[in-house]
Amino acid sequence: MVTHDEQTDPEVDSRLDEYGHFRREERRGGITPFKVLFPIGVVLFVGFWTWALFFASKTAVNKIEDTAWTERAEEICAPVKAELRSMELLANPSLAIRADLVTESTDLLAAMLNDIEAVQPDDPKGQAIVPDWIADWRILVQDRYNYAERLRAGQDVPFTESAVRSVPITERIETFAGDNAMPSCAPPRGSIV
Repeated sequence: MVTHDEQTDPEVDSRLDEYGHFRREERRGGITPFKVLFPIGVVLFVGFWTWALFFASKTAVNKIEDTAWTERAEEICAPVKAELRSMELLANPSLAIRADLVTESTDLLAAMLNDIEAVQPDDPKGQAIVPDWIADWRILVQDRYNYAERLRAGQDVPFTESAVRSVPITERIETFAGDNAMPSCAPPRGSIV
């Protein structure tokens, strides 16, 4: 009878070296998913960043061509922004006084919008998107008037603003103003006055 030690398996024997240790098998060539997908991923990664850095348009989405219109708008907005800052110094914990300040500051913003809207941009893109920007401003103005009414009613609540397509209205207004070098035409920040 043959014992376990005396049995030899030809496949096992071929993997043993002369000292009886297993030899490391050489890897066999062949196509693996990694060997295919990794180079494709590298090419796509490099291609995307090449396009993004050298070929993609660097022009802001909201940028209009009529710079005379944007300069005029900035000239209208700058004194209003300065006046709003001075009104912030009048802030008071009294709900009635706060409501009056919100109404007064919102009246200034509404008049500013009327002045801006009196002249339309000359370029087609400006004519298409400026009315949307003005409409966003009108929504914010109404939000501010609604807030003043809540304060007058004795509700000490935080200011809330509308959203358009899940984007806060002030963010939409500010993005357009920033893209067109009209920083004073961005909505007031940090204070509801």
